[in-house]
Amino acid sequence: MNPIGRWLMGGIGVLLLAGTGNAFQFRTPVKVDSSEKIAVGGATLQVDFAEGPLDLGREAVLERVRNAAQAVTIYYGQFPVKTARILILPVRDRHGVFRGTTWGEMGGFPGFTRISVGEKTTQQELNEDWMMTHELTHLAFPDLPDDEHWMEEGLATYVEPVARVQAGQLAAKKIWQDMIEGMPKGEPEAGDQGLDRTHTWGRTYWGGALFCLAADVEIRRETKNRKGLQDALRAIVAAGGTIDHHWPIERALGIGDSATGTHVLAEMYAKWKDAPVEVDLPALWKQLGIRQVADGVELDPKAPLSPVREAITAQWK
Repeated sequence: MNPIGRWLMGGIGVLLLAGTGNAFQFRTPVKVDSSEKIAVGGATLQVDFAEGPLDLGREAVLERVRNAAQAVTIYYGQFPVKTARILILPVRDRHGVFRGTTWGEMGGFPGFTRISVGEKTTQQELNEDWMMTHELTHLAFPDLPDDEHWMEEGLATYVEPVARVQAGQLAAKKIWQDMIEGMPKGEPEAGDQGLDRTHTWGRTYWGGALFCLAADVEIRRETKNRKGLQDALRAIVAAGGTIDHHWPIERALGIGDSATGTHVLAEMYAKWKDAPVEVDLPALWKQLGIRQVADGVELDPKAPLSPVREAITAQWK
């Protein structure tokens, strides 16, 4: 989605942006109080802190950025862009990490993420944060036309927890429990006209994530679990499909399909883009061996698609 759309959806509070396309400038200057560099996955990240207090101190927030960047690096095999800027905005009397937004081609950086961190954020809240990883995942896919914004957000929604599991930052059971709870929000409702034409919150984020999950499972079925969505996404990044490039979705999906030796992404997109497609989630969870219980989920190693489930969260080699 273009920067105006991301700004409107993400909220901005203390900042205003002016410009057209990706040529944006801060209308209200933000004073950078300190700046640090992080080397990760062949990239250099510049982490700037705006003025403001943080009870935990800045090093704790830097460590959260490092962990998020490491998870993205593990999933994609490299950090998606060579340089990126992350602007941390401390917010008084608030808790948690929130109001994250990411742009391409801004201020001389291929990727720029602006994210708020509450003054009173606890270590546990930082440990449980998902937004930092979600935003950095946006760097690893080309900027698409507005109607296909669901692909950008859905992909980040799906990849973020998987990447954190692969990096050892999250338990696999936790993400399958979250998917059982979240994926139904992405199913089409009455009046749905497909993902390209139905721009609700549920369809944009969870509908896009549902597309990614269904594609991951189908690619693994067709390739006998030798390839998955991760292979497709790595190939797209390797071909230059990052946030600082504007591509039609067909180009990205075609590269992904070539990497897996299938037509799954193109064929699914043709069906899902302008018509409601439902996924039989109870049947899918059963095949994957994911069963909801009182205190979370149980994972059945004998389920037909349990090897697929395990491969999705295994660290890629």
